[in-house]
Amino acid sequence: MNGTAAVALGGTLRAEIITDEREFAALAPAWGRLYGRCAAATPFQNHAWLYSWWLSYGTPGRLRLILVREGDELRAVAPLMRVHRPLPALVPLGGSISDYGDVLIDDGCADRATATLAEGLSLAARGALIDFREVRPGGAVERIYERWRGPRRRVRDSVCLELPAISMDELVSRLPASKAQRVRAKLRKLSALGIERRIVPAGEVDTALCRLLELHRLQWQGRKVTSEHLQERFAEHLVRSVGPMVGSGDAVVTEFRLDGTVMAVDLTLLSPRLAGGYLYGAHPGLRERKADVAVMLLDACARHAEGDGRRALSLLRGDEPYKHHWRPYPVVNQRLLLARRRTAPLLSAVVCDVVARSRGKELVRRWRERGGGRP
Repeated sequence: MNGTAAVALGGTLRAEIITDEREFAALAPAWGRLYGRCAAATPFQNHAWLYSWWLSYGTPGRLRLILVREGDELRAVAPLMRVHRPLPALVPLGGSISDYGDVLIDDGCADRATATLAEGLSLAARGALIDFREVRPGGAVERIYERWRGPRRRVRDSVCLELPAISMDELVSRLPASKAQRVRAKLRKLSALGIERRIVPAGEVDTALCRLLELHRLQWQGRKVTSEHLQERFAEHLVRSVGPMVGSGDAVVTEFRLDGTVMAVDLTLLSPRLAGGYLYGAHPGLRERKADVAVMLLDACARHAEGDGRRALSLLRGDEPYKHHWRPYPVVNQRLLLARRRTAPLLSAVVCDVVARSRGKELVRRWRERGGGRP
């Protein structure tokens, strides 16, 4: 399949499959308008993020963008690619470096756009399973799931921890009195050290991101780190995608300076409903000066999250103990599996694998709680 194929009709709406990355690139303006009309969108459905990801991680011939158009305007998009292992499937672009997967659907014509996109997805899937990973509750693709006519299943995916999108003072006030007192002392320490916070303008983002990655590598030196964050392709993706996102107000890069030297850089991604601290780099010298980096970063992120109607400050995927210090609430991502009658066995195979892995993790957890593996 090459280029563009019209696959379905829905009144004045039509669905198409795009497989050419040059057409993907040209969609940026219309995609951006649609993104602004989909309240459920997360930063990981931004065109700049997904197109850049495709350039760094995509496999030629595998691109499958299912579009719904009305005239020249986009009304829905499912950004997918075809994979063959472990099973033939259509999966969201963005991969493991994206915390949420979803589609975009125009809130102004949601029912019609959803129906047409569902038909387009069904025809595009052919002999493949449609496997939406890491769908945040309330995601736009839930509309597709609810009206899907074939076999379907919903299973748990990763846990994200979230805080309300309120000021740092309000976040601190949610803590027990003793913890709140310690956090306020740490904030005063940051102020006393003279750490200066600076929002990086769009023209300087590339340089700031390179510094972020240098500091990130330095802070994790000699310790276990997400290896993908050290890869050249990840750096290329980050620099290529974040600049346009800063320009459109969908990301913000913050530098933290001490005595005129950049000691930390933070990247926060923004969407209508949430702000999420995605990645940071911090020089070990900050901890040597008794600066609490976690408090410093959360303070900055909270400033980006509050206001503008956002509901959540997301700590993104992961259930790490340090995140629980802030009394977040867990939000469990979903995995939505959609099949046609002839691909129902693929769906069953995935569900069986999910159940087996879940049981295995539970057995390991219980074994460890009983002291398993201790000398």
